[in-house]
Amino acid sequence: MMAQFIEIKMANPDSLLFYRMGDFYELFFEDAEVASRALGITLTKRGKHQGDDIPMCGVPVHAADDYLQKLIALGHRVAVCEQMEDPAEAKKRGAKSVVKRDVIRLVTPGTITEEKLLDPSEANYLMALGRVKGGDADSMALAWIDISTGAFRVAATRPDRLLADILRIDPRELIVPDPAYYDPELKPVFDVVGRTASPQPGNLFDSASAEMRLTRFYGVATLEGFGRFSRAELSAISGAVAYVEKTQKAERPPLGRPERDEEEAALFIDPATRANLELARTLSGNRDGSLLKAIDRTVTGAGSRLLAERLMSPLTDPEAIGARLDAVSFFLGEPSLRDMARGLLKGVPDIARALSRLALNRGGPRDLGALAAGFEAAHGVAEILHGKPVPAEIAAALSGIAALPMEFAAHLDRALAEELPLLKRDGGFIRAGYNEELDEMRALRDQSRRVIAEMERALAEETGIRSLKIRHNNVLGYYIEVTANNAEVMTGSDEAKARFIHRQTMANAMRFTTTELAGLETKIANAADRALQIELGVFDVLLDEAVRAANAIRAASDALAVLDVSAALAQIAEAENYCRPHVDGSLDFHIEGGRHPVVEQALRRQVAEPFVANDCDLSPVEGEKHGAIWLLTGPNMGGKSTFLRQNALIAVMAQMGSFVPAALARIGVVDRLFSRVGASDDLARGRSTFMVEMVETAAILNQAGERALVILDEIGRGTATFDGLSIAWAAVEYLHEQNRCRALFATHFHEMTALSEKLPRLSNVTMRVKEFEGDVVFLHEVGRGAADRSYGVQVARLAGLPHAVVERAREVLHQLEEGETSGKASKLIDDLPLFSVAMKKEAEAPKTPDRLGAELSAINPDDLTPREALEALYRLKQLAAGK
Repeated sequence: MMAQFIEIKMANPDSLLFYRMGDFYELFFEDAEVASRALGITLTKRGKHQGDDIPMCGVPVHAADDYLQKLIALGHRVAVCEQMEDPAEAKKRGAKSVVKRDVIRLVTPGTITEEKLLDPSEANYLMALGRVKGGDADSMALAWIDISTGAFRVAATRPDRLLADILRIDPRELIVPDPAYYDPELKPVFDVVGRTASPQPGNLFDSASAEMRLTRFYGVATLEGFGRFSRAELSAISGAVAYVEKTQKAERPPLGRPERDEEEAALFIDPATRANLELARTLSGNRDGSLLKAIDRTVTGAGSRLLAERLMSPLTDPEAIGARLDAVSFFLGEPSLRDMARGLLKGVPDIARALSRLALNRGGPRDLGALAAGFEAAHGVAEILHGKPVPAEIAAALSGIAALPMEFAAHLDRALAEELPLLKRDGGFIRAGYNEELDEMRALRDQSRRVIAEMERALAEETGIRSLKIRHNNVLGYYIEVTANNAEVMTGSDEAKARFIHRQTMANAMRFTTTELAGLETKIANAADRALQIELGVFDVLLDEAVRAANAIRAASDALAVLDVSAALAQIAEAENYCRPHVDGSLDFHIEGGRHPVVEQALRRQVAEPFVANDCDLSPVEGEKHGAIWLLTGPNMGGKSTFLRQNALIAVMAQMGSFVPAALARIGVVDRLFSRVGASDDLARGRSTFMVEMVETAAILNQAGERALVILDEIGRGTATFDGLSIAWAAVEYLHEQNRCRALFATHFHEMTALSEKLPRLSNVTMRVKEFEGDVVFLHEVGRGAADRSYGVQVARLAGLPHAVVERAREVLHQLEEGETSGKASKLIDDLPLFSVAMKKEAEAPKTPDRLGAELSAINPDDLTPREALEALYRLKQLAAGK
């Protein structure tokens, strides 16, 4: 047996081998050690190999999905090795014969289909990178498949945008040809992607044999009907399909035909921007706190996945954006219709994933039931929208629903029972009355006593022997028993002898059988097996019909997702008072009363405070044809970063086809979005915080065009003051003169406000504050003008810095703000030790009475127990003593 395990393991070296042994999957050697640590299960041993104990652990077959989920989440791949014959068959070959086993499936993060292992709200993409060398530059493409739904897309890419394109799709698994994986030019990309990426043999990605592989997979003679693909695209498509074939073995998922994503059709968002804006996840990796979580009001898994896809890939075509907004507007204007549609959609199972499980022979009766329920809900939604003046996007969705095969839907309704088991082997999922033989077998199985009693009564009437009995024992089986006095009736004629076959004579009774009784006995004995056989046969028929209708089912699933997303966006637009943005081909960016969608909800939930709305206008100023730049100054904690992000998020929401958190929004299509907000280092790649800042800023300045929207915060703050000011100054000039894009630039370098006199499209704005009795009140309002202070010392005091530090900082700031810059440092050095003056003042100040008074004011004697009063007295004595 161990020889068999080692042989199979050698064929699957990069996977943990789940080796089936009876009711358990066993793991051995290093696999066992890895799995025991990952799963927290006991590591034992079984036998010896080359003199050493063989480590072993195992998981029950019935609970395997739970363990697979943990392993896949940790990035492991698992080869599932099943017994391919009954152990009794193996014994026929000899007592020591080993049961035949083989790997029936490779379970990897990008190829799972089990309901337990999948998040219903997230796509589960397997992505393949195709690269074709030619001339001076490589041609590259990405293909991605969601095997659980059949979605299949492909897009061209380039080395400079490869990481951005990968993160836009956010695959669970990325397969890369060996030569590309180890290419030093691409290594930084795969370093960021981490364990998601894995090298695969180059022959899987062979573009020359791609056409033959694809025609065989789809069962077509030619790819002409698929459209024209470049060699790099064919390489990526071939790699994805080959990997699916490799992992799924003999099974074939119902993949849609590959569709091309045009490069310019989606808003380009670079990796740093995607992370900074926290679109789908926060910087800590959580879904809570992200924009997606804040706006998701969908009620189906497919709808939630489509919403995420739209958010991650906003459009750049104003007409397509307008079509999505029309659908949202329709549901916003029809609240009762929206509520009815959402009520029906809540009951829609994930029919695309159910179909995929069925096609891969991993489905059960409940997956068929999911199709039936999905069809019923789809027709219900179509019915309530029928005859309404719906916009084009909703009309297209209704056409997708109308394409559902009615015959198959009716067949499911006739065939499936009301209550469905999880596994088809449990039986009981076919409705009574659907199959006559099945009903008979069930009657025999479940009501054998009643069937025998009916036959006994019929024979008693036929023979006139009222004492006739049908009995059963383990020797004769079922038999007819009459008294000796009545035996003449059973043997008195040739006809009777032919009908009643003598079995046994007793002292006072005789026993007979008939061909009918013998046949009934056989039927009763085999009824349960035969009933299950019939049900499995019906299941196979329904499964074949489902696979034949796969394209129509996928189209209906997509249509329901569109309706769900449109209704959900209308729901949040109404609840949060969002407005419909006007998106066109201009360079406008005019927002009135803009709010941050995530922060606004958090404020309401946590402190019940309203969000302070602000305007933003980066539209071309009079006499100019390019977008404006706002130079934003103001204190820390004043809301600069929130203001920057909210305008970027409004652009993203508008172009994904959503209403936006504003009173008015007029946006000329943004083709590239760049954000440099926050500070972090990259120690793994030897980059300091400032180096990361400069790399990201360089990417923006090198790539932003006139249609870009650029959000920059605190450029140059990570180095010396004059170095930082110089860099920030030059960056603003470059944005104005070279990039000519719409931009928001936040800074604490107040000297830069002078640029407004030199750069006609640059305007100074500031976060307003008020000072009251030495304290700073942040108004979170954006207004014209420039700040002359950053109020950093006040913020430090609010943060809880020691009083001595705050007082010394005030003194140093006062000296730095006086006179010429020369000699300031040496003057400050003369004050060493730095805190001596402040600490002396603190020691001299009559603080104890103040603290004593504060403590006394906080005490209400009527509320104190005797013990609490005594403890309060001790505290007051300590304060009085200055301890």
